[in-house]
Amino acid sequence: MSFGMVIAIIGAALAVVLPGIGSAYGVRIGGQAAAGVCTENPDLFGKLLVIEALPGTQGIYGFLTGVMVMLQLGLLGGGASEISTALGWQYFGACMPIALGGLFSAIYQGKVAVSAIHMTAKQPGASGKGITMTALVETYAILALLISILLVVNL
Repeated sequence: MSFGMVIAIIGAALAVVLPGIGSAYGVRIGGQAAAGVCTENPDLFGKLLVIEALPGTQGIYGFLTGVMVMLQLGLLGGGASEISTALGWQYFGACMPIALGGLFSAIYQGKVAVSAIHMTAKQPGASGKGITMTALVETYAILALLISILLVVNL
């Protein structure tokens, strides 16, 4: 296996792992807040579940990017070929927008989700506003995903 291939695989792995870590953190803190609210008002479970789940999407975006890179490299389904070190670094760089954007946006989205959950606890009718506020952070994860996809498919 060439050094370029190793660098590309490390980039793909970071694209999966870092947003996954951020999503796990974001969903965890949202889940803790939602569990606390549900002990007082179990009827809010459905509304809180939607808010809690939002930070989990970055992990999906990272996974998608990692699979795209592995497909392009021929690592899924056989036929993997050697690539140059320069091309390996290009794949690595193409993975970084979603790797870092996904990590940080999931963490911050989880923090906004906690606030939205607390708002919903006090004003159940405001859950839609909380979802909107939480989803706005998602915009940056989607932009990072789009940049990574555009970079990967053009290599």
